[in-house]
Amino acid sequence: MRLIREIMSYDDILKKVELAGFTYDPEQDIFYSIMNPWQRKFGYCWLYDESCPPISLIIDCEPIRFRYGGKKWLIELWKGQYGMTTGAEIGVYNTTGPDINIPGVFNGTFYKCAEDEDHLQLFYALRKNNRILFTREGKHWWLTGFMLGEFSEPEELTLEARITLKDAEMCRIFTEELARMGYRDDEVRVKNKTVWITFTRPYSEQPSTRTKLTVSISQSRNRFLCEKFRELTKEAPTLQEKLNILQSENPELFDIALKFGKPRAVYDKYELLKKYL
Repeated sequence: MRLIREIMSYDDILKKVELAGFTYDPEQDIFYSIMNPWQRKFGYCWLYDESCPPISLIIDCEPIRFRYGGKKWLIELWKGQYGMTTGAEIGVYNTTGPDINIPGVFNGTFYKCAEDEDHLQLFYALRKNNRILFTREGKHWWLTGFMLGEFSEPEELTLEARITLKDAEMCRIFTEELARMGYRDDEVRVKNKTVWITFTRPYSEQPSTRTKLTVSISQSRNRFLCEKFRELTKEAPTLQEKLNILQSENPELFDIALKFGKPRAVYDKYELLKKYL
């Protein structure tokens, strides 16, 4: 016997989305992170990127690490398939703390999410095969966007980012690191303290968990979920109507549809890491 589930109102759905750390832009039909989501207390380290592929987040990671103003900084770019969504992120992190060495677990830098005084003016356009899917802009520490039901391979996507650094010195150090990583002159443009980056393919080593088998299994599942979503909601013009259809016709898919971005599972290692911070 199938249990009858209570149908959530659209307002209740948006409240649930906000509790997850996001809100909705109806003009672009995307979800994006709010300024102070629960994710802000977890900082960032490479272990989080390693956690993504096994949970169907097949994304290109580009961590840009440098030192400025007595701090170690990380500005990271991401683009790819986050489960049932195509998305992209720019994250800004820094720390004055020592590196962490947990034998057999992690040896490296753990960064805190940038405090308000270290937020940077950010912009990006996410392109898929030269077509702009959406744009995002703001002074932030974590600029994100996720398009529900859109399936993409990471190599189909280009993130055109614009990052305004704090001053000329920070800009110089940042661009020197991009050059060291392998970025070509046609992929980086600089004016005053603003840097434009064309992120098509990562120059950084990708997570070891992103194997051919993991990608194949995860992307097959992601494609299936996106196609099922589009099939069920093809006659629905608004997000509200799409979610109403999912709730009534496929509650399991409805639950998955509201889990976009990086889920809590990505941050599971934080409980172990925080003992060393």
